[in-house]
Amino acid sequence: MLTIVQTALEAGVIYALVALALFLSYTILDIADLTTDGAFTLGCAVSATVCLTGHPVLALPMAMLAGAAAGFVTAFLQTKLGVPSILAGIITNFGLYSVNLTVMGSANVNLYKSDTIFSLVKETGFAGSWHKLLVASVVVLAVCVLLVLFLGTRLGLSIRATGDNTDMVRASSINPVFTITVGLCLANAMTALSGALIAQYQKSADMNLGTGMVVLGLASLIIGQSVISRGKSG
Repeated sequence: MLTIVQTALEAGVIYALVALALFLSYTILDIADLTTDGAFTLGCAVSATVCLTGHPVLALPMAMLAGAAAGFVTAFLQTKLGVPSILAGIITNFGLYSVNLTVMGSANVNLYKSDTIFSLVKETGFAGSWHKLLVASVVVLAVCVLLVLFLGTRLGLSIRATGDNTDMVRASSINPVFTITVGLCLANAMTALSGALIAQYQKSADMNLGTGMVVLGLASLIIGQSVISRGKSG
């Protein structure tokens, strides 16, 4: 029973990054970003590939950069080419399938003989059997703190204002194209980070790992917002 609870906590903490990413794009920016599935798999692919070279720690920022690039493409299609947000995400998502396959070189990658950030912490003997939960929690908490601090900056406030009223932001001499681009890049970077952690957590990466991730993330986000709103009203 304890093992089941432990595994659920570990997976839940890692997947929380997807919900956090969708909170930024869907709730704050008010954009239905469907790049999530492809960005998640992209994070898995990049993380696994870099781990095979012997750099599991470097794999995380590399995956985030790749995810940010995917978010940039979606933002470019939406802001510069006038493609509707939903269609822009779908186009990027389909395009990422070929990119992910190219990055991994095959439909799946095995990491059982490679080091991961989880195995590195395990070798130190710190936290015992709870080392995976510790690593995932530290990463997610760090992302949460940085995101909160960022949203309190001038650029962060501009991104929040863009989601509320784009015309007002434009009238305030703030470029909504820039704020939307930054917001989508950050959101997909967090999604890719979640995928990178999952790949190292289960020591494998597969082309289908991101399937349905946007649905799961939105469901988690809506449930969480409902619970919080009920708690406040009570």
